[in-house]
Amino acid sequence: MDGATAVVTGASRGIGEQIAHAVAGAGAHTVICARDAEPLDAVAADIRDAGGSVTAIRADVRDEFDVERLMETAAGEGEIDAVVANAAVNHGAPGESPLGEESYTRFDDTVRTNLRGVFTTVKESLPHLAPDARILVPSGSVARESTTGMGAYAVSKAGAEALVRGFAADIDGSVAVVDPGYVATGLSGGKGRDPDDVAPMFVWAARDAEDVNGEVLDLRAWKSATR
Repeated sequence: MDGATAVVTGASRGIGEQIAHAVAGAGAHTVICARDAEPLDAVAADIRDAGGSVTAIRADVRDEFDVERLMETAAGEGEIDAVVANAAVNHGAPGESPLGEESYTRFDDTVRTNLRGVFTTVKESLPHLAPDARILVPSGSVARESTTGMGAYAVSKAGAEALVRGFAADIDGSVAVVDPGYVATGLSGGKGRDPDDVAPMFVWAARDAEDVNGEVLDLRAWKSATR
């Protein structure tokens, strides 16, 4: 990814932090954002210490004006080569948030972040994308399979995957879902694969994967292509 510009949202912790490290380590100038500036700046400092090129911008994907500014800054005088719409929340413990017990406040914020935030991230990136740019949206099987107690989070991820299919049909660029399986983050209660182990999957999806047109790129596809 030498010479490329990549944007990673929700990069202050968890898998977003490790994706940012992986993309920067592959040679891209990586523009990272999150709601909270302090942890985001710490991630940027770590990337620089490792020899990477990074710009940290505080931005909330729930606010389209924040995201518009993010993409304009990332593009600068050039274009954006990759976007990872990673920012997400899960307000309940995994498996312990049945839909019938979700509050309206939690439901609305989850959908606003995980679904509308993806829409905003993709929409605001479109005027700035390079012709061969790739847009990647992290998701998981919870978006496609009924899972007890996953509440608004599952609904929002299903919606995000529908957005990917819709954008794939409507734009000339490449957009895909990346499903790294169950990853140990705050959203999963700390259970699953280490984010370090799956972050390289996003570099592969941004640079080398062959089928990036509304598809779900999963662990099996990644391992088969890179073994």
